[in-house]
Amino acid sequence: MATQIPAARASRIGSALVAGLGLVRAFFARGTRRRRQEEILLDLLRQLTLMTEEIHRANLIQQYRLTLDQMDRAIDDPSLADAGSTLTGLPVAKRRQMIFANREYGSLLMAHRVGLYDWEELKGHLRVLCRNKLFAEYWDRTVEHRRSLPAESIEARVGAVVDVMIEELADDPEEWWIVGPSSSGRSGGSGGS
Repeated sequence: MATQIPAARASRIGSALVAGLGLVRAFFARGTRRRRQEEILLDLLRQLTLMTEEIHRANLIQQYRLTLDQMDRAIDDPSLADAGSTLTGLPVAKRRQMIFANREYGSLLMAHRVGLYDWEELKGHLRVLCRNKLFAEYWDRTVEHRRSLPAESIEARVGAVVDVMIEELADDPEEWWIVGPSSSGRSGGSGGS
């Protein structure tokens, strides 16, 4: 004879099974929901980080525009050049050249800081700039300006590279394309910086 399970008892087992399956689904649904929330949160954090970096680059560019505007005014008006330059005793034309050399160097540095040039590209552009005698003179006249830079700053690292390039160019100007630290040297990083 077959075992008979009273209808009431069968419905309780079925209800318990249905309730248990519901709890398992809810548990996994909560886990899935939580994972999805975490994924969304991580994505939002990545986007926020990118936006923060972009705002930082935009601020660097805006500040550099202001600096360029001041340099342009100083080039055009010798009395303003007197107010903004620490290079004294220079004829007006020479001071304009020094300000313009600073402008050229600053443009290369800014391009690296905002990610337009990587470290190797920056070094390539600096090699060309260092061949210019007026830039070499500017660099020599402003050596004291760079001494106060923190050693870990991008400006100090780039300055050290330019120092090596100018020194090596003085020894052998014909092989200008190989001057400077090797590629295996410490990277200057990017903007970031």
